[in-house]
Amino acid sequence: MTYHLGRVIDHVHLRVADLAASRTFYSAVCDALHLGDVFKDAADHFTIDEIYVDAAEDYVSRIHLAFQARSRDEVDAFYSRAIQAGGTSNGAPGLRPYHDRYYAAFVLDPDGNNIEAVCDAPNARSADSVTVERP
Repeated sequence: MTYHLGRVIDHVHLRVADLAASRTFYSAVCDALHLGDVFKDAADHFTIDEIYVDAAEDYVSRIHLAFQARSRDEVDAFYSRAIQAGGTSNGAPGLRPYHDRYYAAFVLDPDGNNIEAVCDAPNARSADSVTVERP
């Protein structure tokens, strides 16, 4: 089975009630999933690769967002660190019925977004990431 990723979504925009609380939560998530190099912080927002997070002016997001994990240990670390950083359990780490290797954990972020880390290893990717260059 072949999956093609990186062709549909340009970005995901999360609107949060408390930017500082979300910064703490998502920083811990990125640390657990070894994504420190894609977490970029600014005064009025932060980004995680294609995810843009800022303070809500009129509404707060309610989405399900799944992060890729490279191992079951990363899923376990995600769950633990996310809970420690202010998240609420929405499903402890474990195998899910979606397919035979779907190992995931779910945590509600400070705004109630359902945040998941999932590992379906072993698998092979055609590339570590997609590079976009502007002329």
